[in-house]
Amino acid sequence: MVLIRHTTWRDATGITRLTSTPPPATPTPSGSAKPDARPAGCRTDDSDQTKPTAVPEDFEWKANGTGLVPVSKSAGPRTYDGPVWSCYAHTPMGAVLAAQAITDHFSYPGWRDVMKRQVVPGPGRDALVSSRSQEEDKPTSGKADVGGYAGFSILAYDKEEATVMLLLRGPNAGVYGTASVTVRWHEGDWKIVPGADGSVYSGMAQVSGTQGFVTWEA
Repeated sequence: MVLIRHTTWRDATGITRLTSTPPPATPTPSGSAKPDARPAGCRTDDSDQTKPTAVPEDFEWKANGTGLVPVSKSAGPRTYDGPVWSCYAHTPMGAVLAAQAITDHFSYPGWRDVMKRQVVPGPGRDALVSSRSQEEDKPTSGKADVGGYAGFSILAYDKEEATVMLLLRGPNAGVYGTASVTVRWHEGDWKIVPGADGSVYSGMAQVSGTQGFVTWEA
């Protein structure tokens, strides 16, 4: 209900006039927190905002197609809806796990649903879908992948966006590759931010060791 303030005044002819004016708008408090858009069941402990120096104690490997992906009950994903693994902690560790799991699903059947729900909308996503549409799906069964996720390094992080460098194990012992992925906290979860041309990875290079990375295995 809006309260209206009434005032009376006398004009030059001596006639009394009645005017009604709404009360001044109540200012919105500065720095007020944004509402949490996460659905029920996706709440996590987001208190640790420091860059991790070790992997979560509860991490385990989960099969996705012919490969394995690190997951964690505490940092995510918390829900599994077919190829859409979602509900990540709003933390640096949650960003790491999202960067790995979401992009890993881009190669397999169901990738359209993944991109629709887990990639930030815009021209970049449109370009990514267009490019991926021209490729065949990777088989979900068969010979296990030779390489895999070896570790990570967080290049940049704040609660709105993060850039994660993934360390990938190559087919030969002692050979690794790197690729950086950017994620953004969008509509209550971490989602992939592709480049304007649809590119997902940047900073791709070959390295000879794990120095400077947090590794998934000792």
